[in-house]
Amino acid sequence: MFEAFTLIAGPCVLEDDGLNLRVAEELARLRDDLGIPVVFKASFDKANRAQLASARGPGIEEGLARLARVRATTGLPVLTDVHEVWQASRAAAVADVLQIPAFLCRQTDLIVAAGATGKGVNIKKGQWVAPEQMAGAVEKARAGGARDVVVTERGTFFGYGDLVVDMRSFQRLRAACGVPAIFDGTHSVQQPGKLQGASGGDRRFIRPLVLAAVAAGCDGLFLEVHPNPAEAPSDAASMLALLELQPLIEDALAVRGSLERVPARA
Repeated sequence: MFEAFTLIAGPCVLEDDGLNLRVAEELARLRDDLGIPVVFKASFDKANRAQLASARGPGIEEGLARLARVRATTGLPVLTDVHEVWQASRAAAVADVLQIPAFLCRQTDLIVAAGATGKGVNIKKGQWVAPEQMAGAVEKARAGGARDVVVTERGTFFGYGDLVVDMRSFQRLRAACGVPAIFDGTHSVQQPGKLQGASGGDRRFIRPLVLAAVAAGCDGLFLEVHPNPAEAPSDAASMLALLELQPLIEDALAVRGSLERVPARA
């Protein structure tokens, strides 16, 4: 897994089967049209919400059942995040990839438990962490037994309420960690705390950041998508509209193709 340029995409949090399958079926069509690996992502629980009343998702029991239906219906591999050690083995019964949220990228027991499932592990780089510091997190996943590990860049805190993306990060992550470096083009446009204490965002910058990250050499993309982002229960301000996904990926692949045609310099 992740040997080729890969797209990880889906809604932030699992919703009803109708929406989950609508998104997943579009992703499966995109996979077939463009010939790239695609992984469906969605969370059964958003445990790190900014406010107590924020929507968190259906929970592990119903959430894993919904993910299983996506997998069975579309044939797409699925990814979901885990927040506690006990969740890793439960989620691994359904998910092909377990994700470690950025805020938990230093949680040793959680990362080791995810690795011990034998499933792929995607570790989000903490918003305060230098690329080289993620080598320790990868080592923990490897020690647990994970074979397929990737690290996802999702922006770095810039003062209060904003994030920036250092385009050097992808080469630095690969060099330090020895694993593929994915770019999260939607969480990177978040504006933490800017929406009445919750995370806001500016989706205008998804496209330029994605194309810049591909030009800078990222090994895949992570994008949260929704048929109507304004109605999404989580991360509404920073998600990409589903209709905009394929044109963006086509342009990203064109950028990547142009890089492959440029001779390497000594």
